[in-house]
Amino acid sequence: MIYLDYNATTPTDPAVTNAMLPFLRGQYGNPNSSHAMGRPVREAIESARTSVARLINAKPDEISFTSGGTEASNWAIKGAAFADRRRGDHMITISVEHPATLGPMQWLEKFGISHTIVGVDQHGRVDPAQIETAVQDNTILISLMHAQNEVGTLEPVAEVGAIARSRGILFHVDAAQSLGKVPVDVEAMNADLLSIAGHKLYAPKGIGALYIRSGVEIDKFIHGAGQEHGRRGGTENAAMSVGLGKAAELAIEYLSKGSHSELRDYFWQQMQATLGNRVVLNGHPTERLPSTLNVSFPGHVGGNLLAKLDGVCASTGAACHSGDAKPSRVLTAMGIDRERAIGAIRFSVGRPTTREEIDAVVKMLTQAVIAT
Repeated sequence: MIYLDYNATTPTDPAVTNAMLPFLRGQYGNPNSSHAMGRPVREAIESARTSVARLINAKPDEISFTSGGTEASNWAIKGAAFADRRRGDHMITISVEHPATLGPMQWLEKFGISHTIVGVDQHGRVDPAQIETAVQDNTILISLMHAQNEVGTLEPVAEVGAIARSRGILFHVDAAQSLGKVPVDVEAMNADLLSIAGHKLYAPKGIGALYIRSGVEIDKFIHGAGQEHGRRGGTENAAMSVGLGKAAELAIEYLSKGSHSELRDYFWQQMQATLGNRVVLNGHPTERLPSTLNVSFPGHVGGNLLAKLDGVCASTGAACHSGDAKPSRVLTAMGIDRERAIGAIRFSVGRPTTREEIDAVVKMLTQAVIAT
């Protein structure tokens, strides 16, 4: 098996698993208990919180653990909407956003909270000027993903954050896909809220975090006791929080060693060398994640091609049903024509990926494309 779907999920790093094990075995105390079984668990959670904060240049008390990136984004958007209805009732996002952002905004419509969806260019990148044009007197939140999950395009978050800051509007960044792959700095981004997903960061599924800038007030998402600095009810998941903290430490070390785009670029160069104009790049040519290579094979259906790559794990935004192919919503929003869109496959490399694996996939791809 050759795994090239790291944007969908990463394996849990062995060092992360080892850090979690004590809290799945002997250290089972409730972190809210003040006795000898609870104190070490509380200390471990707070240490993990500090590690996550370091990764994004935040303060530990600005980090609240969640069940994942989707909860974090739902909390940011719904929490901003209900914190003070007198502030306004309008939000802004973009057409290639993740469902974890679009879904909550659509749901909020039943409460009279509207939203504007701003379009993107052919690379999937938004023009900050168009975001600014969409701002209304009643706009309370702008939500923008840092990196598009299908094509990897990096959005101009710092510029949009500056617009939001100058207008007194909360700014939410979904960093689920970018964290650990490129630097994420909440200060440089002018972010008030930022979503984190553990399973994109070599931590387990089911853990994430929401950064809430000091002084920013959003409504609670889960009500109960006073956990997470009084923001989120429910006894903390110590093992998973420790796992995310360890993953953050590993990411800091990984990012200190460079941009890590070499494998992605090698993959694209090998495809071009063997397939020429039979393969087309989707997404921004330079401003994209070092992990992501979304390509189209015009005249082919991406799902059908992928099925011919025996043992290769990748993904396609087009769904095939009874011989019909539905193009990716994201590629369509980028203005890509139907033939090219249904021929798309997303390959995403990770820390364990090797050149030998890439060579093997390029060979299989070449055979599949040329044979049909």
